[in-house]
Amino acid sequence: QVQLVESGGGLVQAGGSLRLSCAASGRISSINAMGWYRQAPGKQRQLVARLTSDGITYYEDSVRGRFTLSRGSVKNTIWLLMNSLKPEDTAVYYCNVNLVPLDGDGMDYWGKGTLVTVSS
Repeated sequence: QVQLVESGGGLVQAGGSLRLSCAASGRISSINAMGWYRQAPGKQRQLVARLTSDGITYYEDSVRGRFTLSRGSVKNTIWLLMNSLKPEDTAVYYCNVNLVPLDGDGMDYWGKGTLVTVSS
């Protein structure tokens, strides 16, 4: 069994910062990629940032230069530092991990989501 634990959402004023964390644990053989998606009300879920096992980081255009995705000090943990937040960043943020469990094939796992609200 695999668990994803997210933390760090909340309410912040425009221009402020928040940091999200995601920790994967359980029967994990290997991790191919970890990242964050977000879904704003009435919109489709979109990829925000993603870090692959070979160190390649992808950022969605609207967050590049403001958000930084990095590995945490604890194994299988990532941080998303969000600076210069804008009201349009308001969304539920979901951790996504593509991994191979000890007893199965590789697949995507999702966190429950954490709400980020940016006030103007």
